[in-house]
Amino acid sequence: MNALAEKPLDSSRSLQLLSEISGDEPLSQRELSRRLGIAVGLVNSYLKNLISKGYVRVKDFPRNRYAYLLTPQGIAEKSRLAYQHLSYFTTLYTVARQDYRELFRSMEEAGVREVMFCGVDEVAEVAYLSLQETGLTLAVVMDDLRVGEKFFGVPVVTLSEGVRAGHAPVVISSLKRREEMVQALLALGISPVRIHMNISGAV
Repeated sequence: MNALAEKPLDSSRSLQLLSEISGDEPLSQRELSRRLGIAVGLVNSYLKNLISKGYVRVKDFPRNRYAYLLTPQGIAEKSRLAYQHLSYFTTLYTVARQDYRELFRSMEEAGVREVMFCGVDEVAEVAYLSLQETGLTLAVVMDDLRVGEKFFGVPVVTLSEGVRAGHAPVVISSLKRREEMVQALLALGISPVRIHMNISGAV
């Protein structure tokens, strides 16, 4: 498996937390939980880790309320993580763009005329850019979490709707949720030979 697929979640969450805490507004664990979309218990665990490393300090407020502030070391760590993530996404874009281009060109040479995308995130946008360099058409975009939205003018439908829509090859166009997407497609009866992914190759 390519190293890009193994980017640790911890550093991503730490950067998100440090970025939220760096503002002027005092934030509770519950508010941080809401902003990051993760459980309060998980926020508490991350904060304890950041506090133990000296990146965050706790400030007491009346009525047993607390706020979290960045230390000078925390500001430096936020900058380091931001640079690390920028480097990661720059590399991801380059690798994904090349991989999708090769995948789509091989499909075109095999006589494929249209494809379906499964998954909508930043990687899907890279895949679409690569698709534009070929004669292939994007027929269907499916993602249960983005139903009703439009992806470059194509309505996003559920996976079950997408599966019923035709027999074109299905390209996994999400890096974060690709294994989840593959398992969902297989559960819906899609043949493994119809499912393709970049970076780690075809399923």
